[in-house]
Amino acid sequence: MRHFAVIGSGPAGFYTAEALVKAYGDDARIDLIDALPVPYGLIRFGVAPDHQSIKAVSRRYDQVAEGGTVRFVGNLRVGRDVSVDDLFTLYDAVVLAIGAPHDRKLGIPGEDLAGVVGSAAFVGWYNGHPDFADLDPPLDGEAAAIIGNGNVALDVARILSKTRAEFAGSDIVAHALDALERSAIRTITIVGRRGPHQIAMTPKELGELGHLAEAEPEVASEDLPPADSDGTLEPGQRKSVAHLREFAAHEDEHKPKHIVFDFFARPVRIEGDGRAERLVVERTALDANGQSVGTGEEYSIPASLVVSCIGYATPRIAGVPYDERGGKFANDGGKIADGLYAVGWARRGPSGTIGTNRPDGYEVAEQITGMMPVGSDGGKIGGPGLDGLIAERGLKPTSFDDWRTIEQAEVAAARPDAPREKFVRHDDWLKLLGH
Repeated sequence: MRHFAVIGSGPAGFYTAEALVKAYGDDARIDLIDALPVPYGLIRFGVAPDHQSIKAVSRRYDQVAEGGTVRFVGNLRVGRDVSVDDLFTLYDAVVLAIGAPHDRKLGIPGEDLAGVVGSAAFVGWYNGHPDFADLDPPLDGEAAAIIGNGNVALDVARILSKTRAEFAGSDIVAHALDALERSAIRTITIVGRRGPHQIAMTPKELGELGHLAEAEPEVASEDLPPADSDGTLEPGQRKSVAHLREFAAHEDEHKPKHIVFDFFARPVRIEGDGRAERLVVERTALDANGQSVGTGEEYSIPASLVVSCIGYATPRIAGVPYDERGGKFANDGGKIADGLYAVGWARRGPSGTIGTNRPDGYEVAEQITGMMPVGSDGGKIGGPGLDGLIAERGLKPTSFDDWRTIEQAEVAAARPDAPREKFVRHDDWLKLLGH
């Protein structure tokens, strides 16, 4: 028998657990450990609430959790409640799948002003993450700026632009839905250092901006490169740029909200009297290598809310080597050290889609089976040993059955047009469970 601990129950964690089950079958026991009382990680707290088809992948994860080989252990924080060294004494291998939940800093003056928030915080706020339930972003001004040219920036822009009716069928939490309905924001500027050919926005997400009830996207035609140069792009990128060309060509429909793409603009500083009032940017141009270089020309973009969508970093864990530049654990193909591995964003950095995490998990599972052949026994105690530590330390973990209880309560509390109303605080989850 082999015992494994997978830390993190988001996509990377579940795919790794699935791969280990397929490799070892009944010869393995896998504990899927999460700091939160509920599973799914990025699926629950990162994927936009109006993208329910993407969230449906959790049904695949349910099959993993209910197969008898994998056990969900929630409300247990590695580094606080138990250490990596604790886990090494109990398990044959430990896999870190904790994602990259921390916002990267902008590194410019004024980013600490009120009204400047990172995308992890803002997305967590409207998705019901307990760490950000009290964020209360300022929506009382008329203008917002979003820094970044990826899909997260599109998510934030879309969420800020939708009407209440357009959230029908989503699981956006009530406190965010009510606040967004009262929002005074009418202009949302998406700022990117480079141009249309360099965006990291996928066609589906970009195309959604063209179908909003009360908002319309705007692209300056002079920012677009010659149309015949699109042929050098990958097919997906070419489709995305085609959407930008459509936005540039469409006639003003006089909708009350506008989503303005401001390309070739590098954030320089954020100014305001005690709170954000404007984002100052420098006009840029592309050099021969396609990198942005400053031109020295500066101008201001009004913004009482600034959302930074420039990437994420994995938090450090004591005793685990860290790649400062990459914002992830130092690893070689997923291996950090003998018996210690990383998958997903904790391995690669914040890149790729949810599906990208699957080959990560299977690759690491293959490495583990190479070191610990199927049918071998490492002599570790695994889950029963963890249960002993939990009891000794007076901790209150949650199980997958507990999650089902929470899920049923959230479904029962849902608005008529929503699949669920999420609980957004630890105490609410634990009170429901009688912990």
